[in-house]
Amino acid sequence: MAGDSAAKNFALIGVAGFVAPRHLRAIKNTGGKLMAAFDPSDSVGIMDSYFPDTRFFTEFERFDRWVDRQAREGHRLDFVSICSPNYLHDAHVRFALRSGADAICEKPLVLNPHNIDALAELERATGRRIHTILQLRLHPAIIALRDKIAADSSGTFHDVDLTYITSRGRWYYVSWKGDDAKSGGIATNIGVHFFDMLSFIFGPLKKNVVHHRAIDCAGGYLEYEKARVRWFLSINARDVPKTAPENARTFRSITVDGKEIEFSEGFTDLHTRSYQEIMAGRGFSIDYVRPSIEIVSKIRSAPVELREGEQHPYLARLRSDESRYVNGRPI
Repeated sequence: MAGDSAAKNFALIGVAGFVAPRHLRAIKNTGGKLMAAFDPSDSVGIMDSYFPDTRFFTEFERFDRWVDRQAREGHRLDFVSICSPNYLHDAHVRFALRSGADAICEKPLVLNPHNIDALAELERATGRRIHTILQLRLHPAIIALRDKIAADSSGTFHDVDLTYITSRGRWYYVSWKGDDAKSGGIATNIGVHFFDMLSFIFGPLKKNVVHHRAIDCAGGYLEYEKARVRWFLSINARDVPKTAPENARTFRSITVDGKEIEFSEGFTDLHTRSYQEIMAGRGFSIDYVRPSIEIVSKIRSAPVELREGEQHPYLARLRSDESRYVNGRPI
C-alpha cells in the first residue's frame, strides 16, 4: 500500500481539535482523500479550507456504521488519522485497525507502556500498522545534532537544559487537558515529543528523577547514555522569563553544553513530512514510541525526590513564589 501512486482514503477522528488542521493540511498535501471525519464538537469550519465535501459525524456510532458500510461496499479506508484526546487514542487506534485501516496517531500514542504491547498484538492479528507522529525526529536541526553526537567518539557526556513554557488560560484546567487521568499530565501532554527527541539524540535512558510535579508545571532530571538533562515544562505564563520579548507567552530553549540549539524555524511542514514518510513506508512504528511513553509514565507516578540529580534553575524561583497557588490551583 505504501508507495502506491493512487490517492489514499482517509478518515479523521478529532477534527475539531487543536492539532487537526496540521493533519488536514498533510492529507491534502500528500494527495489523500478525506472521506469522513468525526468529532463530538461541531466547530469544524476549518474543514471548508481543505475538504468541504467530507462526510462529518458528531456521533461515533453513526461514524462507525458509515465506515463499516463503506468497507462492505468496497470503499475501505486506507488510513484513520487520530487527533482525539490522549486517553482515547488507544481505543481509536483499535477502531482503525479493526476497520481494516492503518492508524496515524498523534502524540502520545498511549498513556501507559503496557498498552503498547496490546496494540502490537492487534497489529499482528489484523495485519494493519500503527504509525506515530514523532515530528521532531524529522527536524533538520535535530537530525544534525543527533548526527554530530553520534559521530563523536570521545565519550563526552553532555549537559543539557530543556525549558518549554507554553502559556494556557483558565480553560485548560476545565478541559480534559487539565485532568491527569485523561491527558497524562503536563509532562505527557506538552513534553512527550521532547522526551522522544532526547532519546533520539542521546540514546537510552539510564535515570529518571522527578523534582517537581504540579497541575501547571513539572521539572526533573534525566540521565541518558550520552547526556545529563535538567528539564522544566510549564503552561503558566508566570514562568516566562523576564528576558523574553514583551508580552511573550511562549518560551522554548534547549542548550547543549551551554550552547543554544536553534530549531524555532522549520516546524511548519513537519506533519506533511511525517505523512510523506508514512506513504513511502518509512513511518515511525510503535517500537519508536516506547522509550518516551515509559519516561512520562514514570514522571506521572514516581515520588518527588529533591536530593537526587541536578535541579533545573527555574525550580528555585518557582518554589519561592508563595502567591502562585490557592488550594492547589494556579492564580
